[in-house]
Amino acid sequence: MKFRLEATDKLSKARAGEITTDHGTIKTPIFMPVGTAGTVKAVHQRELKEDIKAQVILANTYHLYLRPSLNTLENAGGLHKFNGWEGPILTDSGGYQVYSLTEVRKIREEGVTFRSHIDGSKHLFTPENVMDIQRIIGADIIMAFDECTPYPCDYKYAKHSIEMTHRWLKRCCDRFDNTEPKYGHSQTLFPIVQGSVYKDLREKSAEVIASFEREGNAIGGLSVGEPIEEMYAMTELVCNILPSEKPRYLMGVGTPANILENIALGVDMFDCVMPTRNARNGMLFTRNGIINIRNEKWKNDFSAIDEESDLFADQNYSKAYLRHLIHSKEILGAQIATLHNLHFYLWLVTEARNKIISGEFYEWKNKMVNQLSQRL
Repeated sequence: MKFRLEATDKLSKARAGEITTDHGTIKTPIFMPVGTAGTVKAVHQRELKEDIKAQVILANTYHLYLRPSLNTLENAGGLHKFNGWEGPILTDSGGYQVYSLTEVRKIREEGVTFRSHIDGSKHLFTPENVMDIQRIIGADIIMAFDECTPYPCDYKYAKHSIEMTHRWLKRCCDRFDNTEPKYGHSQTLFPIVQGSVYKDLREKSAEVIASFEREGNAIGGLSVGEPIEEMYAMTELVCNILPSEKPRYLMGVGTPANILENIALGVDMFDCVMPTRNARNGMLFTRNGIINIRNEKWKNDFSAIDEESDLFADQNYSKAYLRHLIHSKEILGAQIATLHNLHFYLWLVTEARNKIISGEFYEWKNKMVNQLSQRL
């Protein structure tokens, strides 16, 4: 993988760049639609490429390991062949899923023992076998195995956790560097900065992660319930330490406003389930603000879902029609809303990139943050 910086904003730390992988290029800043189990819910691969214009998608190691299983994925020739997505793929290591399985997992130095949410069977994730699993999945960018601490988290636990995450990272790197990709394309390993909301722990973790000199770096453990000001403070702190010549990935973030503010702090890559999950519940993100399409006020509104979007120009779907579909629990409602939200998120980061290159990002960002956060 290669990363090239193309432009930086004069009034913030926003950057425009390009990541090159064997499955194609990624123009940054970028949002990655989440395809947890090998699919972005309610969206065809053709729609991802042609309508949403996604450049890279995310899949999850924990879920794919359990189902369809490593045997099936390896027999298929990896996830790209299995799901038909020809562009770059990033896999989360499963650390966040382990974090969320509080009642059915045990963390030790060796790794994490957990029980499947599907059938209750017992499994062990270690830094070594998580590298092996991601080799079999075959993603272009794979993540180091880490512990995502909860919020709130006391200082002693957070310190112990990052120290173990750093030891796990050494084991991940050793295993990764002593194995080869399986399907003829290269893979890249990103370490993950942790440290909860403690400044000294975040600084230490960022320094340790940077010292491993991998091709890119990630920031984890944010957007887990901490105040938004803490998220921004920790992101700014970490971005000031992580090398500028490598891409920075803020995991699990977030709202449109979150994305713009973190781009301004120097982040290049984002993922979040919000646009797809909220779409299925009737929440739409638009250039003018947030719409709850379930509300009565849209019942007889026959205007386009977003007049400024070209996504459904040939279908002429109205707010009233989408409201009807969502209330009727029609599958098409979830599809339309999901396509709309993902198209908006990709438009947002593309527009941010254009504004960085043209030198207009900072003022545009300040205007858009207020505009995108209002409820319509």
